[in-house]
Amino acid sequence: MTNAIQIMTATGSREEADAIAEALLAERLAACVQVWGPVTSRFWWQGKIDRAQEWLCLVKTRKALWDRVEQCIRSHHGYATPEILALPVWAGARGYLAWLAAETAPDKAPA
Repeated sequence: MTNAIQIMTATGSREEADAIAEALLAERLAACVQVWGPVTSRFWWQGKIDRAQEWLCLVKTRKALWDRVEQCIRSHHGYATPEILALPVWAGARGYLAWLAAETAPDKAPA
């Protein structure tokens, strides 16, 4: 197992997804954020099945940054109850994982 995690969140607009990606990258909380969309989400909300067009953000980061990443996403997210899920990275290409760790290292964080 590695120290890397992938965090997912879905937003209601491309602009919001881009704002989240930019904030995470500017703070060096992520090495990469992929924005996919639009995707169609179907879900339970307030007692009924709902549907929305969303943009999915896949955040590549380190487990140690989880709390800060979650806080950053929440501060830029428009949903009352945003999806913010972290998935462990069990294995990965050695060079990619080294790059991810280097780009999110404490010495890279903005002053």
